[in-house]
Amino acid sequence: MMSTDARRTYLFASDFDQTLSFKDSGKILSELLGRDDFESKVAGLARTNLVQQGGELSYLILHDPEYRCVRREHLVAVGKRIRLKSNIAKLAEILDAGVDGCRFEFFVISAAPEEVIQSALEGILPKDHVCGTRFEYDPETGEPRRIVRVPAGYGKVAVLSELQARLGVGSDRVVYVGDGSSDVHVMLHVNRLQGYTIAVSENKFIAPIASRTVLSEDALSVLIPVLEDIVGWKDPQQIRALFARHGVQIQEWERVRTDILTIGADRVPREARALVS
Repeated sequence: MMSTDARRTYLFASDFDQTLSFKDSGKILSELLGRDDFESKVAGLARTNLVQQGGELSYLILHDPEYRCVRREHLVAVGKRIRLKSNIAKLAEILDAGVDGCRFEFFVISAAPEEVIQSALEGILPKDHVCGTRFEYDPETGEPRRIVRVPAGYGKVAVLSELQARLGVGSDRVVYVGDGSSDVHVMLHVNRLQGYTIAVSENKFIAPIASRTVLSEDALSVLIPVLEDIVGWKDPQQIRALFARHGVQIQEWERVRTDILTIGADRVPREARALVS
């Protein structure tokens, strides 16, 4: 039996690239190396279906001659260059403190290299709360020689399950936040087991399956659906007051409903329609 505290604890898991940051870490690494063809290389890997979506950078580091020069220090330097969304530290503080008896264990699950995420979130999130791609390095040359773990595609589901077991958190106490196609597997998994999913982009693959979609350049924005749908706050003023206590104000808050359609021309010949009628 879980303790009372365990039953009130949620696992709050978030993607990293373009969820907590504004730019893919692979692009920043490519800029550091003086390369400008990262996107074309990723597109080529996508066409071959050789790599799980999201795991392209790890594949390039291990197998592409132009990325074989990457070492651990390069990945740490990339993390320092990443522009993060605002108030991630406040988000971590509020989640850890809890709200109305609900406490949230904040983890990052991402296909980005662990060194990148840990460097970017240094002083915000403990290193053992970062679950990224982990390399094994050659002890003499420092060259990455194999991948120990890559949380891409279904790999994110495996990491999420490990964290649930480690924390003793039931599947209905899982919140997952993501932005793109690489989050589809894990979002479907969380939804199927009565967890809660939040999209932070209008990506056509995840927005329709997420429990809620929130668009903002501030990381604190994902707290709004959590406070409303999990904690149970229905009064917007209560949410505004919580933000104000932490030194921030909600300046604009709009709710919209989006219908996404693709409409093509009527291709049935007029003669055929006449025959059918």
